[in-house]
Amino acid sequence: MTPTGAQSIAATERDTGLSKDTLRVWERRYGFPAPLRDSSGERAYPPDQIAKLRLVKRLVDVGHRPGRIVAMPLLQLQQLADACSTGAREGPGDMSGEDLDECLGLLRAHDVAGLRRRLGRACMHLGLARFVTELVAPLNTRVGEAWMRGQLAVFEEHAYTECVQVVLRNAIERVPEPGPEARPRVLLTTFPEEPHGLGLLMAEALLALDAANCVSLGVATPIWDIVLAARAHASDIVALSFTGCMNPSQVVEGLCELRAKILPHVEVWAGGAAPALHRRPVPGVHAVAALGQVHDEVQRWRIGSL
Repeated sequence: MTPTGAQSIAATERDTGLSKDTLRVWERRYGFPAPLRDSSGERAYPPDQIAKLRLVKRLVDVGHRPGRIVAMPLLQLQQLADACSTGAREGPGDMSGEDLDECLGLLRAHDVAGLRRRLGRACMHLGLARFVTELVAPLNTRVGEAWMRGQLAVFEEHAYTECVQVVLRNAIERVPEPGPEARPRVLLTTFPEEPHGLGLLMAEALLALDAANCVSLGVATPIWDIVLAARAHASDIVALSFTGCMNPSQVVEGLCELRAKILPHVEVWAGGAAPALHRRPVPGVHAVAALGQVHDEVQRWRIGSL
């Protein structure tokens, strides 16, 4: 019999996104979680621990180390989450806060069709480049902040991502295809530990506007397969996207391995929110700090290839 309100380890894994092995390792190493036991001696996690585990998972996903935060009390974790989401960061030229609020309002109202229509109209009005850099980029920040604060559920974040992907794919389809000889030839993907592909699609949209010849493998491609794909497609550039959910060591070690295995003339570009890209630069890897730099990077490559 399970204690009232408590969940089994399997249910906790599904509810928090933390694997059973991770839950057991944290319990042994950090003393949290501290599950109860049911009548069969199996672990049972009470609601307060599940709520804390969800918050810890969000913080780990944006780059915090488990060893530093797992043992923190809930109030301190919430303060840390608030510090990670200090409000929207629209820069000059970004869409107004009202536009972003409207999109968030549609998402919170679960009006997925309405959100898709709103994004589609914005894409047509702004053009694809401005849509990516002035609306989607700051809106991603807003959605990420709301998720970090626990104001959006995982299913809502997934619905948002799907809406943006549909609009972006439709917009990319409308961009004239470059000729088969167009260069650079860019291969886009993520490492196996990186399941998020929205940043990858945003980069593909900007590259398409620059008449780059793009091939996307989607997400979670093993490093050796990236090497093989770059050879098969005669790629000039391998472009990788990273969010904060990857362990910094995985980011750096993966980039070092890829750089060592890929042909010397192939450039490796790495972009996204992972702090390790800029704190621990990898020789031979171009860290693209912002999507707005994609055009300049393409022009740099073209000038260098003359």
